[in-house]
Amino acid sequence: MSVTQRISVFDMLKIGVGPSSSHTLGPWKAATRFLQELEDAGQFTNITHLTVELFGSLAKTGRGHGTDIAVLMGLRGENPATCDTMQIDAKIAHIKEHTEINLLDSNLIAFDPELDIVFHFDKSLHFHPNGIRFQAELTTYQTIQATYYSVGGGFVVKDGEISETHDVSLRYPTDSAAEVLAHCTAHNMPIWQMVWENETAWRSEDATRAGLLNIWRTMLQCIYRGCHTTGELPGGLRVVRRAANIHKKMLGDAQYSTSAEWFSYIRERENSFTDVVKWVSCFAMAVNEENAAFGRVVTAPTNGAAGVIPAILLYYACFYDVTDDDIIHFLLTAGEIGTLFKKGATISAAMGGCQAEIGVSSSMAAAALTEALGGSPAQALMAAEIAMEHHLGMTCDPVAGLVQIPCIERNAMGAMKAITATNIALESQPDDARVSLDAVIKTMWETAQDMNEKYKETSEGGLAVNIPVNVIEC
Repeated sequence: MSVTQRISVFDMLKIGVGPSSSHTLGPWKAATRFLQELEDAGQFTNITHLTVELFGSLAKTGRGHGTDIAVLMGLRGENPATCDTMQIDAKIAHIKEHTEINLLDSNLIAFDPELDIVFHFDKSLHFHPNGIRFQAELTTYQTIQATYYSVGGGFVVKDGEISETHDVSLRYPTDSAAEVLAHCTAHNMPIWQMVWENETAWRSEDATRAGLLNIWRTMLQCIYRGCHTTGELPGGLRVVRRAANIHKKMLGDAQYSTSAEWFSYIRERENSFTDVVKWVSCFAMAVNEENAAFGRVVTAPTNGAAGVIPAILLYYACFYDVTDDDIIHFLLTAGEIGTLFKKGATISAAMGGCQAEIGVSSSMAAAALTEALGGSPAQALMAAEIAMEHHLGMTCDPVAGLVQIPCIERNAMGAMKAITATNIALESQPDDARVSLDAVIKTMWETAQDMNEKYKETSEGGLAVNIPVNVIEC
């Protein structure tokens, strides 16, 4: 066994608040971390004034992605996994109205978001396009400054650090798909079992099980909310929520009072092939409409791509005979595939375009579904490769900087590609593959580096500049 930086399944699947893991969850975590570091240094109570600076992609699409809101919530010390999302607007309005903020709910200082959060639209920092800098003035007349980078999927790296991942010793360390397959072949085990045993380096088996089932419940609740919420999404594009309308047409006047009853009702009804296709799209869009409305989602591996894995997992749970263990195994396999992209390429749209988000989530879902339906580890890796291969080069061009157009529909498309990749892999032999998952990860990273910056979550190219101006009210 080697000791190196490793990534847990819970690093890839995080419970948080929309609309963006890199532009919302990351800055949120960075703000809280900065204050906690000052608290650890004994300087927190000495803070008299704060300034926050946003650089690169964080500035260019920050308002559309709610970066300023996330920073304020982080400075308040709110937990994105547990805070009341229905109270976010009221809390932000209070800060703006009174021009003051209660840092970590224990140090009230003057703070005007209009002046103290600075968007540097024409400046980027050296390490990553998503840069954020905090500067605190103290009663001791000192000034303390720290810079962080939101590197995708809610991961945050402080300037000078290598990464946010962990130094642990795993039973089956992996940095490539080839190593995953080697472990599984040598020990005659599926991918999920390898990951399950690795997770014991961080916590007990009971804790892992409980945590993954909580992830599943959060995904299910998110889909349920999205399927039962109508109206327009915030931001000014006047995008109408469509999942609830699709859902209504599918179920009509069905009666149920809880998400569990709703889930059982879908499972028990007769569904045609067309129905199943509509359900997958409905599930995916429901999640990302919630995400766009600052709802609670599971970053999987990002918020912008949060709908793919829940849609495929609910598809699996609804239309196959599954148990809690099956759901846990699905999430373990999906998480492992995500770590390969995180280590070998990127899961940040600001670095790699939408191939790094929807492409990765589709790849994760395809591998998990393939193994869940009886596929071998080699077939699961084949499915992951197929799914990513057909997302290579996909740009990130959010209209008005909002995670709505084309992001919501892309989740539905990514989910359908995951199912197609699964079906192809299950009907293939491992020797049929001519492209390995490692090769496609390498290709994705090279494509990301070659991609024009205007297609990397800046809203400076693609659809973002070709939607008629009169459509946008924000």
